[in-house]
Amino acid sequence: MSPVGQTPAPMREDFAEILRLVRPGARVLDVGCGEGALLDLLVRHRNADARGLEISPEGVSACLARGLAVMQGDADRDLREFPTGAFDYVILSQTLQAVRDPRAVLSEMLRIGQRAIVSLPNFGHWRVRLDLLAHGRMPVTGALPEPWWSTPNIHLCTLADFIALAEDLGLTIEACAAFALGRPARPIKPSRGWENWRAEAALFLLRRQDAHS
Repeated sequence: MSPVGQTPAPMREDFAEILRLVRPGARVLDVGCGEGALLDLLVRHRNADARGLEISPEGVSACLARGLAVMQGDADRDLREFPTGAFDYVILSQTLQAVRDPRAVLSEMLRIGQRAIVSLPNFGHWRVRLDLLAHGRMPVTGALPEPWWSTPNIHLCTLADFIALAEDLGLTIEACAAFALGRPARPIKPSRGWENWRAEAALFLLRRQDAHS
């Protein structure tokens, strides 16, 4: 509960979409779970058997203080330690662009989970293109708030780039939603070229092409 007289903080738009996609009671791994905000929502609103993987000791401590199941680990190195098919969903929220090997991480996610949910900023958004064209400098936007010299993002991509990677890995995009200007999720067909201009960030629900529904 929020303190008396205070309005609860609004839920992140991508978290709201993730809650809509995850079925009740599912086994979920949240990779790069931070201080456990999404984990807590999954447990409380979806009754999920939710666990987190977090690289920072501070994040792990914060999750444990909230009574959440979390382990310290690195997405680039430690996903391989999980058994195949251990989870119904593996989630990577606004983190894929910060890992060293996005292709390997995405492949491992779809090995250990029946489905993956991935959200990421879109470097093809029109504001990004306009900033580069007008100023010739790396843009700072709502989805990319850090300057280039301090950002953790090392593998930025566009929607078209991510779709190409998913196809190369043999993944099916079951659903996709776009985000812009703090508005709620907007379902899209990501293959439509104009969405690569309109979406400030996007969220994908993925499965392997050979996986059962």
